[in-house]
Amino acid sequence: MCEILQALGANITYRPSALWIDTTRISGYGIPEHLMRQIRSSVFLMGPLLGRLQKVSVTRPGGCNIGKRPIDLHLRGLAQLGTEIRETEEKITCEAPQLTGSNICLDFPSVGATENILMAAVLAKGTTVIRNAAREPEIVDLARFLSKMGANIEGAGTPTIRMTGVKRLQAASHRVMSDRIVAGSLAIAAAVTHGEIVLRKVNDHEIDTVARHLEPMGLQFGKAPEGIKMRCSSVIRPVRHLVTEPFPGFPTDLQPQTTVLLALADGKSRLTENIFESRLKHVDQLKKMGAVMDLAGNTVEIRGVNRLRGDQVRASDLRAGAALIIAGLAADGQTVIYGVNHIDRGYESLEKVFQQLNGNIKRINMEKQ
Repeated sequence: MCEILQALGANITYRPSALWIDTTRISGYGIPEHLMRQIRSSVFLMGPLLGRLQKVSVTRPGGCNIGKRPIDLHLRGLAQLGTEIRETEEKITCEAPQLTGSNICLDFPSVGATENILMAAVLAKGTTVIRNAAREPEIVDLARFLSKMGANIEGAGTPTIRMTGVKRLQAASHRVMSDRIVAGSLAIAAAVTHGEIVLRKVNDHEIDTVARHLEPMGLQFGKAPEGIKMRCSSVIRPVRHLVTEPFPGFPTDLQPQTTVLLALADGKSRLTENIFESRLKHVDQLKKMGAVMDLAGNTVEIRGVNRLRGDQVRASDLRAGAALIIAGLAADGQTVIYGVNHIDRGYESLEKVFQQLNGNIKRINMEKQ
């Protein structure tokens, strides 16, 4: 993402635990294809560039192959703000000499579409209302940051967000909220290895929905001076039927990791993936490690086992890769995971984090990963 911003003319300075981003001289509106295809969130630059330069040119975004991930909701919302959109097989070009406020109702509470429309609409003329908006804590954090920059936003975190456009945004300083999916991943890893963990600089309101879904399985979350402490009961409990849903439902980004947790539960569980149709590829990899699972469509029936065993497996995407690392830490013997480039998209040096927790894990260079 930093490389994309620099390609557009931004000046970025790395400092301990912080990025200083100066967009004073930003002038480019075309995102380089080779960078666009590496990260799906590159599509989030459409809204800000339309607001800043009235034009943006992108190729289809990359990212994890977990099923159809169209950006039609993004484009439809931007079009309702007055954007002229031209699409070809290779490129999407958007122009908006004047963004104008509008009433936008999303067919699905998409996080990405909500964020993209939000970032464009804060600079649109007049008032914009987004209905059926995503309600994730990340939406609230983005709105908080934009408000520091002078944006006029009401209702973030509810199904209806209202914005009155301003002429320009100003520089601001902001501490990004903790990553609740990373926090959940670490908590699950501690649970399956019968350990305890303190998640530093994590607030309870940022992780309370994740905790609420994991607690029935035996995970126990409580406040600690440094953040949130998690320990697990002696037995991981199965669940009757866990279904991924938009916030505040069970998050799809935590589904693969939770599949590992249920693979080691004392009993039978059922899990259904309702957001992405191809986000159960890790099931076959976990079965290689001794998990007992039956996959039918988007539902997996799980019968818990006492132990997993190490094997050679491949990460098909970001969260599946995290799940395999968690499974490898809990398994008997050695596990080798290929495709770790996917994992690096969403976790910073995850192996170093687990090494700090006494995990026996290291990164190795192997051909044909």
